[in-house]
Amino acid sequence: MLGKLARQQDPNVLVGFDHADDAGVYRLTPETALVQTVDFFTPIVDDPYTFGQIAATNALSDVYAMGGKPMTALALVCFPEKGNLDILERILAGGLSKMMEANCTIIGGHSIRDEETKFGYSVTGVIDPKRVLANQGAQPGDRLIFTKALGTGVISTAIKKGVAQQAWIDAAVKSMTTLNKTAAEVIQSGVNQGWSVHALTDITGFGMIGHAREIALASDVSIVFQCGKISVIDGALDCIRAGYIPGGLNANREFAECMVEYENGIPEEMKTLLFDPQTAGGLLISVASVHSSELIRSLHAADVPAVEIGQVLRRGKPLIRITP
Repeated sequence: MLGKLARQQDPNVLVGFDHADDAGVYRLTPETALVQTVDFFTPIVDDPYTFGQIAATNALSDVYAMGGKPMTALALVCFPEKGNLDILERILAGGLSKMMEANCTIIGGHSIRDEETKFGYSVTGVIDPKRVLANQGAQPGDRLIFTKALGTGVISTAIKKGVAQQAWIDAAVKSMTTLNKTAAEVIQSGVNQGWSVHALTDITGFGMIGHAREIALASDVSIVFQCGKISVIDGALDCIRAGYIPGGLNANREFAECMVEYENGIPEEMKTLLFDPQTAGGLLISVASVHSSELIRSLHAADVPAVEIGQVLRRGKPLIRITP
C-alpha cells in the first residue's frame, strides 16, 4: 500500500519506509536526528503487568535496532468500556517499569474504547546522523550475529491455547521482557571504536527469514544461515511438533519461503521456526569478519548471549540459504 503513495521530498528524512526499516530517522541538525517508531498489539500472556512489560520492550526495540537512544514515549491504549480498570492499571505499570529501565520518559498518550484490549507505545529517540544503523549496508564477507533465541510466537500460541508448560512460558517471558538496550550500547560502543558494523535490525513480526530478506534486498546481497547455531527457546520446537502454529508464521512462510533454499538435513520444525513471528526479538547484526569475534566477546562480557549464525555473500540465487 505504501508503494502506491506519493513520496514526500524532504532531504532531512535519513530513513523512511522505502526499505521496510525498523524506525524512521529525521535529521534535526548535523549532529542530531530523531528516531521514531510505534508498535502496539493485543495481549499475548495472561498477566497484565507482564503484558505491559512485553509491549514496552517491543516498542523500544525498534529504536535500539537503529542504533538510537530512546528518550520519550506516548502510550497507546485500547480498552473495553466496562473493563476492569485495575487490569489497565497493571498493564500501564508494567510498561512504565520497562520505560524506566530504558531511561525513556512517558510524556502522555491516547486511549479509546475498544472491545479488544490493545497496548503499546510511540517511542522517540535520538541518534547521531552519521551513526545510523539501518537494514541497508550489509557487505559480502560480513558475519551475522544474533542476540536472542527464537520461539516466542509458537510459545505464545501455546499459551493462548492453555497448553504451554510453565518452563516454556518463563523462558519466553524472560526473552520478551529483556531490553535490547545493553546489546545496542555494546554495538554503538564498538562503532565508536571503529568496528565495521554495516547493518542492524531486530527480529520481530516477520520472523528471522522475513527480516533477513529485508537486509538482503536493501543491501543487494545474499545470506546464508547455519541453523544449528541459532538458539531456540525451551519448548519452541515442542510447540511446532504439536501444531501450535500462529497465523502470522504461516503468512510469513507463504510470503518469503520462495526466496529460501534448504540444504539436506534441516529438520522440518527448524524450517518452520525460522518464520516464527517474534515479539521483542533479538538484534541481527551484520559486522565485518575482522570485528566479529571482538563484538561477540564484548556482548558476552555484558551478559548478552550473542551467537554468530551466518554470513553475508555476494548477491546470487537463492537469496537466503539454510545450512545444517
